[in-house]
Formats: sequence, structure tokens, C-alpha cells
Amino acid sequence: FFFFHSPALLSVLATLLVSTLLHFLSLCCALWKMSWQSYVDDQLIASATVKDGAILGLDGSIWAKSAGFTLSAEEAANIAYCAQHPQSLFGDAPRALLLRGDKFMVLKAEDSLIYIRKDADGGCISKTNQCVVVGVYGEGMQPGKCNVTVEVLADYLKDNGY
Repeated sequence: FFFFHSPALLSVLATLLVSTLLHFLSLCCALWKMSWQSYVDDQLIASATVKDGAILGLDGSIWAKSAGFTLSAEEAANIAYCAQHPQSLFGDAPRALLLRGDKFMVLKAEDSLIYIRKDADGGCISKTNQCVVVGVYGEGMQPGKCNVTVEVLADYLKDNGY
């Protein structure tokens, strides 16, 4: 009891406690991010049916994305918005969706699913309860296989509360 009355010792203990807590929180954040990254890497990209992939929060934050996928914060926010409001993609004139700095034509937009295309590239965007799964295919890749890969992952996440 006596040693707790020492201001120097209390300061050291407080610093140690804060340092340990910050280290613990950084590990938790790293593990959380790693798990989302593994969905992108192991479920989307490893399938060889998706060239670029990402998982976004409904607020447009980028939870994880494949290496080399140039997805800006503005594009991610717009994709998340459109996934939640697919009717916004159609109006007086069809609206293009920006992705990787290019305008993709919207082929289909309903409830929780959007299909896009630009030349030989295209993609599938599927909204879950808490996130948006994005998969883009490239030249020589089958659009239907990309769509199935994205939709299966989105259904799995929905079934597990995400």
C-alpha cells in the first residue's frame, strides 16, 4: 500500500498501463483489418475470376482492397451510396459509376446488386447488411464467374451478420 503513494511510481505505472492498452488496441485493429483483407485476397482474387476486389463499409470507408486496385475515397463513398440507393443510378439519363478513374456503364441496379461494364472490363457490386463487396473482372475473364464469386461472398457475409 505504501508504494502506491509515491507519485513517481504512480506515473510509471500509469504510463505502462496506457502503453499496454494502446498496444492491445493496435493489435486488435490489425487483426480486424487482416480478416477483411483475407476475404479479398483468399475469396475474391484467389478465385482467378476477379481481377480487383474490395470490401467497403456502408459509409464508404475502405475496409480492404486488393493490391494495385486504385480505388479513391470518393469512388468508394459513391459506390457505397449507390449500393444503398440503386435507384439513384437511373433517372432521366442512365448514370455512370466511377471506378479506377474510369466511367463504367451501369447494366443493372436493383436492391443490393449492381452490374457495371466498360469495354472489356466490368464488375459486380453487392451490398450486405454492413458492407459492400466489389469485384472487377478484366479482359479475357468471364463476367458471370466474377458475379458469382462476388455474390457468394456477399451472401456468406449476410448469413454471418455482415
